[in-house]
Amino acid sequence: MRVPARVFADEVLLEAIRGDRSLEQLQNVATLPGIVGAALAMPDIHQGYGFPVGGVAATELPDGVVSPGGVGYDINCGVRLLALPLEAELEGGRLEPFVHELSRALPAGAGKRSELRFEGDDLDRLLVEGPGFLVREHGIGTEEDLERTESRGCLPGADPAAVSDRARLRGAGQVGTIGSGNHFVEVQRVDRVFDEPTAEVFGLREGQVTVLIHSGSRGLGHQVCTDYVREMDAAIRRYGIVLPDRQLACAPLSSREGQAYLAAMAAAANFAFANRHAMAHRVRLTVARVLGATTATGTRQVYDVAHNVAKIEEHVGRTVCVHRKGATRAFPAGSPDIPATYRAVGQPVFVPGSMGTASYVLAGEPGAMQLSFGTTCHGAGRRMSRTGARREIGGAELRRRLEADGIVVRCPSNKGLAEEAPFAYKDVERVVDVVATATLARRVARLRPLGVVKG
Repeated sequence: MRVPARVFADEVLLEAIRGDRSLEQLQNVATLPGIVGAALAMPDIHQGYGFPVGGVAATELPDGVVSPGGVGYDINCGVRLLALPLEAELEGGRLEPFVHELSRALPAGAGKRSELRFEGDDLDRLLVEGPGFLVREHGIGTEEDLERTESRGCLPGADPAAVSDRARLRGAGQVGTIGSGNHFVEVQRVDRVFDEPTAEVFGLREGQVTVLIHSGSRGLGHQVCTDYVREMDAAIRRYGIVLPDRQLACAPLSSREGQAYLAAMAAAANFAFANRHAMAHRVRLTVARVLGATTATGTRQVYDVAHNVAKIEEHVGRTVCVHRKGATRAFPAGSPDIPATYRAVGQPVFVPGSMGTASYVLAGEPGAMQLSFGTTCHGAGRRMSRTGARREIGGAELRRRLEADGIVVRCPSNKGLAEEAPFAYKDVERVVDVVATATLARRVARLRPLGVVKG
């Protein structure tokens, strides 16, 4: 280990974390060439490919490495929160039709496609410009949406030529789709506000209806990761890199392979921003159809945050590549990287729980810059494998339980639904308490689920 491995957790969470290989993986991350500070784990950490999910590592330019496993297969999996100008108006029989129409408007499930298909030069522009291309050329979404998106939905340095033909083919037709696994679109209600001034700036109030969108780069991003894990695995010996786990395949940031991966990863991240952007547009169209045009006009984007990216940033006087895998940027008030709208209060952060529990809206705190390269957790984090969850409950039974609790559920697969059972995840209240106590982020509001469309 070149640096320490540090975990943000309490005793209960740490006991759950010890149930898989995530701590061993964190130690392995600490061996990467060029890593600085420490290999970090958020309280939602669990075992992943090479890096643990919930892992953070910063490597120094030019000769520190970049590792595709430190970003993951779902490049820029992330979440986007919309706030509706509604409170009790969603009751009285309007909730179920709304969730049902969302399920019709947003294709869910493995391999599902939409009518939005981008190929050739149009796909190139999407990969370079992200959702800005959808706004400017297709009238999808608004400039305000771009302003309220991390990095305006466009990571610099994206190069379509670094994305394989196979990745492009897999991504064609997937803009505006949920996908599968833990992806979802959830209708929620703000059931508690902890920080009134910040909530007001974010445009949130108690009782308000929100929609949280969780998806990523779909097949395109998965293929980008597959391609570059293979390429870097073949290049390790050439750079004299010795690894404890081949899943940590990497290359120096200044190398041909490192630069090509960063260019392809940025393109995939821009694709993911565009995917969530198109989904948000469809949510607004559904709001207009079911709840009225005035409600749709008043539906505002709070923010969109990435979970799985590697970004070049300045920390503690160094230029570093911050790998955030299942972790969210959480810059504090005053940061120039935060939209001017939020600069006085800190960057919005969203921490989804599970279908039957709460999600949280947080705001970045100065402690994150001091302790975690401006990073906090990204969710509750799995404590049980998908297979283990299916052994515990069937999808049909889980659906009945959720609906008995008043949560409307739409999911194309009972198997997929069972894999995402609430008990398969850690306690989101504990996870949020840890990051708040560590001053990585502070609580702003808690959201309770009303209905969910699962991938």
